[in-house]
Amino acid sequence: MGEMIMTIENMSLEEIREIAKSKLMGICGVYKDCDGSPMRICQGQSYGKPLKFGGIGSGASFNNNFLALKNYHLKMKVIGEHFEPDTSYEFFGNKLSMPIMGASVAGVNSFGGESVISEKEFCRAVVLGCKEAGTVGWRGDTYTYSLEKTFGLDAIRETGGWGVKIVKPRDQDMIMKLYHMAEKIGCIAVGTDVDGCESFAMTTHNQPVFRKSVDDLKELVSSTKLPVIIKGIMSVEDALIAQEAGAAAIVVSNHGGRVLDHTPGTASVLPVIVQKVKNKLHIFVDGGIRTGYDVLKMLALGADAVLIGRDMVRAAVGAGIYGVKTHMEYLKQTLSKAMKMTNCKSLNDISQDIIS
Repeated sequence: MGEMIMTIENMSLEEIREIAKSKLMGICGVYKDCDGSPMRICQGQSYGKPLKFGGIGSGASFNNNFLALKNYHLKMKVIGEHFEPDTSYEFFGNKLSMPIMGASVAGVNSFGGESVISEKEFCRAVVLGCKEAGTVGWRGDTYTYSLEKTFGLDAIRETGGWGVKIVKPRDQDMIMKLYHMAEKIGCIAVGTDVDGCESFAMTTHNQPVFRKSVDDLKELVSSTKLPVIIKGIMSVEDALIAQEAGAAAIVVSNHGGRVLDHTPGTASVLPVIVQKVKNKLHIFVDGGIRTGYDVLKMLALGADAVLIGRDMVRAAVGAGIYGVKTHMEYLKQTLSKAMKMTNCKSLNDISQDIIS
């Protein structure tokens, strides 16, 4: 028999990540543990230069995301009737195969990856790859985006609206225009990442961003029929303001450790936020989530679903749509295994009882 010809369709996730490592040389090490450690090539003070894949300043916030999750342990419970876990999740009336979605990472140029993948290719990879895996890809916003250049919305339009559009905290009129464009193509939801109010990339490219008041958020919520998500919540105070404004959901997030140095990890603040606003709005979370085991920890801490950021970039660079699909399927597989080993038949069975 002749040698098997390697094609994208038969590559393993490990092979996809090796390709990404080669393409992202000097930008991202595609480490087994993407932990924001000071020893990683993406880390260290940027001194006014683009952050690329690292965290802002010392990188402590990025590192804290990883450490906060690592500090939780799963309780193994394996005696009982056999079952196959049900990982399905309902997202604003849409059934997903898992409570795991692609985060709204945007601007491959900001990561230094524009030489290996274009913004259009990246957006298509995330949105279409997530859809093929039975879940949803969120799309974000950066200084190269405008009302005429809508890379994320273009990819979502291609799938018939199967996506979420997150807009930077630009001026109100611009945000609402982008919301209306998202509504027109049938997006599942829209939102704003309020922690982008001091975005280096936006402000240095003459794209002003602003802090948003509760009245600003109320105006945004009332401007569209779509569910509005407020991303970048790291305190109970902000969670309560988002609730008051009528947000359908929040994302507990420190922007991957890229906006404020020395914040706690998201897994550290998630439980107290859950305690205050659970069942009043949907609670999503990102930050340091690398496997299905990490996903289970976040769900046990009270999140309804999680978002995956940096790994979506690596998967897209490694093998485009197929890379993202393969990575999402890996996350689903490891979540299912973790649920079986902790006696969780469905997402409804997941509780703080399984972590310590």
